[in-house]
Amino acid sequence: MRVAIYGAGSLGTILGAYIAKAGENIELINRNKAHIESLQSKGAQVVGTVNFTQAVTAYTPDQMSGTYDIIFLMTKQQHNAEVVSMLKDFLAEDGVLVTFQNGLPEVQIAEILGEERVLGCTVAWGATMQSPGVCELTSSPDSLTFSLGAISAKRNRYFDDVKALLERMGEVDVEENFIGTRWSKLLINASFSGMSAVLGCTFGEAAAPRASRRIVQALIKECIDVCAAGGIRIEPVQGKDIVKLLDYSNPIKKAISSFIIPIAIRKHARLKASMLQDLEKGKLTEVDAINGAVSAYGRKVGCPTPMNDRVVEIIHRIERGEAKPCAENIALFN
Repeated sequence: MRVAIYGAGSLGTILGAYIAKAGENIELINRNKAHIESLQSKGAQVVGTVNFTQAVTAYTPDQMSGTYDIIFLMTKQQHNAEVVSMLKDFLAEDGVLVTFQNGLPEVQIAEILGEERVLGCTVAWGATMQSPGVCELTSSPDSLTFSLGAISAKRNRYFDDVKALLERMGEVDVEENFIGTRWSKLLINASFSGMSAVLGCTFGEAAAPRASRRIVQALIKECIDVCAAGGIRIEPVQGKDIVKLLDYSNPIKKAISSFIIPIAIRKHARLKASMLQDLEKGKLTEVDAINGAVSAYGRKVGCPTPMNDRVVEIIHRIERGEAKPCAENIALFN
């Protein structure tokens, strides 16, 4: 069985390091030549809440050859059509592509590969690339979990193999209601990642002050409301029913929800949104596939999403150089 992680940045490098550490063969592929050269010469250096160095097999895309039975896809979504069409030639006829991307990418990918060749996975942990070959795990070691699912009623033959590989790093929950799992992750990304990018801070720093927590709470509420309007059941995250904990319909429940938010995110308090990392590098973000996806579904089901709309607007302003991620951006929500 031949396996690759395509787009092995911070998340992919750490996942690949864990899988290689367990004795499995896996190839890490990334366009960043400096990163690949460091992985080849020094191994994957994992720092942060854990610390270890692991020898890995790493290539740039132009060094790829042959076909793979399993490809983990960890690139940004902006170029999915181009990237997946290219990877189709490197995927075995009965192989499977597993997307770890944010938002709701499976439908578009299935249009290229077919539903039975696509799996989706969400992760409950985060990472940041410190320098080429050095990646920081920013989540607690006891939160290294995955949710795995499919949009096809028929499971791909490699489903159990994918699950076993992921279990080399952490616990894997197989989700029958995978769209509900996708929305669980989208809720977290839209609220905490959105505010991390807007304010230029970590998840914990976005959740702590009352002013920014109020916006985080409103973003969460909009995600819950659009799912309710669309008949989508949001799945629990690491065994916690986030709708039961964070939804509200009166002032008392709203106050309880606000109190819970910093507690709920404490294991990931050090996490800095990938959107913020992109902004710091002068790159375009995935905001249209995250907060923009909430807004788009809200329009579809007739549910207003003014806070998610505003996050999209602010981040696009930052991308254009008209603003920067900073705490003062909280005033833009008033």
